[in-house]
Amino acid sequence: MTTDNLTNWRVLALFMLGTFFSVAVVWYLRAEPNMPVPYVIAEDDGMMCLQGNMGRKALLLIENYSRNHPAFLQMSDFFWEKNQSVYQLPYGTQGSEEILLKVLALTMRYDMPDRVQSLPCWRCVVVGNGHRLKNSSLGDVINKYDIVMRLNNAPVHKYEHDVGNKTTLRLFYPESADFDPHLQNNPDSLMVLVPFKTPDIQWLKAVLNNEKRSRKGFWKSPPLIWDVKPENVRILNPYFMEVTASKLLNVSIKPPRKNKEKPTTGLLAITFALHICDVVHIAGFGYPETTNKKQTIHYYEQITLTSMADSDHNVSHEAQAIRRLLEARIIRNLTRF
Repeated sequence: MTTDNLTNWRVLALFMLGTFFSVAVVWYLRAEPNMPVPYVIAEDDGMMCLQGNMGRKALLLIENYSRNHPAFLQMSDFFWEKNQSVYQLPYGTQGSEEILLKVLALTMRYDMPDRVQSLPCWRCVVVGNGHRLKNSSLGDVINKYDIVMRLNNAPVHKYEHDVGNKTTLRLFYPESADFDPHLQNNPDSLMVLVPFKTPDIQWLKAVLNNEKRSRKGFWKSPPLIWDVKPENVRILNPYFMEVTASKLLNVSIKPPRKNKEKPTTGLLAITFALHICDVVHIAGFGYPETTNKKQTIHYYEQITLTSMADSDHNVSHEAQAIRRLLEARIIRNLTRF
């Protein structure tokens, strides 16, 4: 046998040994009930989903990171003094406990869907509303994730090729609630209220209980009719807003607050995903350069950065936070950022 043939046989033997070892590891992990089971995220992606991996990564950037917090508010949160919040909305529930109890008594569900809870590992994608999703052809890729998070009133209908049509969770606040939620969501989608202020909770109580609506306290009129089943409604734990502001944006949330900067729903959704998911990917995040006055900021409407001039959001500050997460390989981006 020549030297070249011997080298080729050695390479082939090493390749077969490596393949056998990989198969054996996966078989062992699946056979051992106490071991996390990795699996492929998408057909063209070799990254594995491993329970607990996200927590270890998030510790790199989030001080005192902990998953010991419920995803959604529940009635039991308000029956014990030890659970009383030190902050008012949007960073806590102080002063809103009574109205929250009334709303939570209507929804009566405080967990993730059963089909998600039964999964051994949660692969999540947070779908932003950015213009980079337009003509992205990412619809089929997005639909493959276990949990698809969407934001505010971003449409799915007629944009399925770019954004998919699967919605597990939709984070929103009253002014951003879609007037036709059935058109843009699945029948079992969870509608997750992000309460920025007490009137947000009062609005939810009114529409779920068919009570008199009020437009007072809103910067834009929310829907007066919002046809969603109470069991599909959740209220996001304000803890995640607190972490987003204080840990990712380094914004002071202690009164008196001179800086009125608040996180966007998008960055909040990423923080939420870091706490409940095992893999976090994002798509459609990023704003145009501040000097670009003509580029639209959303994939579905013709508005520019000037529309955010009077908001309490600092998009440059948030872009830096997302970039840190990307550079630390804590999250992965499916679109250009």
